[in-house]
Formats: sequence, structure tokens, C-alpha cells
Amino acid sequence: MCNQALCCSFSVKGQDCPDMTDRQTHDLLHGVTLEQIINYLVDCYGWKKLGQWIKIKCFNDNPTVNSSLKFLRRTPWARSKVEALYVTTRKNKLQRAE
Repeated sequence: MCNQALCCSFSVKGQDCPDMTDRQTHDLLHGVTLEQIINYLVDCYGWKKLGQWIKIKCFNDNPTVNSSLKFLRRTPWARSKVEALYVTTRKNKLQRAE
């Protein structure tokens, strides 16, 4: 059965997800939307700390999720930095939980 936190996009009319490969189950970005990533990072660190670590205007000047989504969808280098921070944060939290 699907882990809802990782892969709820596959659910179709109550059906379970197809079997995922090992790579997908270990890929922390699999099934996570950019909006979920931003919300997770804001909950963990807040806008101020995000703006210090990733120096982009949408994190420092009147930050909102919507403005960040618009900018990150159009700016691959910034999106890569945000995704890398998300993966690092998730890995660190998973290691601490073990």
C-alpha cells in the first residue's frame, strides 16, 4: 500500500499505488510537490533563515508561498537549491529518528 506522505499522486479511485522501485522509495523528492517542499522548509526554518541560506528576493522581501512558487518554477538554479536543502533536511531528520 502507498505511503500517503510520499506518494499520494498515484491514487486513482481508491486503488493502491503501483509497486515503486527502490530508487523511488529512497528518493525524498518523489511524489512531493514544490508547494509541499516550501511549506516544509518554512515550518522547519522560517522565511528569515531560508532567505539567509538561499539569497533570493521571494524569500527576503515580503515572502509568500505563491510568490516563491512562481519564481522557483521559472528559475531552475534556485529550485535546485531549494530541493537540495529539502533533501538534506529530510535526511538529517530521518537519521536523527533512527
